[in-house]
Order: sequence, then structure tokens, then C-alpha cells
Amino acid sequence: MSDVGSFYGGSILAMAGDGCVSIVSDYRLGNGPITTSKSFRRVFKITDRIVLGLPFFIPDAQYLLKKIEKHVSLFKLMEGRDIEPKECANLASAILYSHRRSPLYTTSVIAGIDSENKPYVCDMDSLGCKTEPGNFVAEGTASTNLIGLCEALYREDMDEEDLFTTSIQAFLNAVDRNALSGWGAECIILSPGKCVVRSVKGRCD
Repeated sequence: MSDVGSFYGGSILAMAGDGCVSIVSDYRLGNGPITTSKSFRRVFKITDRIVLGLPFFIPDAQYLLKKIEKHVSLFKLMEGRDIEPKECANLASAILYSHRRSPLYTTSVIAGIDSENKPYVCDMDSLGCKTEPGNFVAEGTASTNLIGLCEALYREDMDEEDLFTTSIQAFLNAVDRNALSGWGAECIILSPGKCVVRSVKGRCD
């Protein structure tokens, strides 16, 4: 376990549908190969339309979350409106890049619905380099498995129920093949005016 990024384990998947987005994370928190918690959350609600997923090194992820929450609150105070998903991604990217001389051991997955009710998904590396593919993004110890399964299962313009089914199928099958992620999954579905949280049981071994 020489890689500090995989010490705690965990994976996150975000997927875009027709006017909706989903973000899925697992519940496992590890101390290397030893499971220490089966109910750990890696996805956080930033606004009513934005959720943020933070995998990898938990102390750095918690630090980044507090910085983002502070700046989002200041943005609302100064601008008089909620921050847009793309603006939140730019904010997270700027914070990560500001630590480029001593990078944080975490990445970010951002999913949201903008003011025009269009879905937005984005992820970035520890230096804040963004990827905005428009369909799905994945981070964490099972990210390679997740990308492969999503390339096979993803379809354009899925409704909320199809999006939930596809993202959960891809996620559970990916983490089943990764020893550092698992113990079920939490799926958040965002759509205009609605946020649905669903928990799914998975393999517990």
C-alpha cells in the first residue's frame, strides 16, 4: 500500500442523462486492505443543483470540501444567486491548482444541473486539470473498471429511471472487481427541482 491515494479506497461515478445527472459512490472506508467503516460518504451537496464527490486521501478531501463550501457561500453573498455547476468546477480547479507546489492527494467529481436545466459532469486531477466529456466521469480505485463498463452501457438521453439503472449496474459490477471499493452504493439523482437519494446493497466481502 505505497500509494497514499488508494490508502482509504473508494470510487465515484457521475453520469449525465436527459435533463438529469446521477452520481454514485460506495460506502467502504479502509485502512489499506482493512475495512474500517461500511457507511462512509464521499458525495456532498453543495447547492440544490450541485453535488461534489471527493475520493482518495480523506484528510485532503475534507480540507478541499471546506474551502469550496466557504467560497460557494461567499459567491452567493456577493452575486445574489447560486453558483452554476461549471463555475463550481472552475472554483475547485483553481483551489487545487493553487496547491500545485504541494498538491492535495484528492480529485474532484462534480455533477449538477445548470440554470438552463442542462446536465453537467466534470472531474479533475489533483492539480485541477478538468475533464468535461459530457456523458460520464469516474474517479477512485475502480475508475478503470468504471470507464470500461460505462463505455459499454451508456446511452444518450436516458430518463431518471434508466440513468439510475445504468449507473448502478456499471458501478456495482466495477467495484465487485476492486478490493478497495464496495459495501454497497449510494446514488443521487439530480433533476430540475428534485434531488433523489437511493441506497443499494452490494457485495460485503
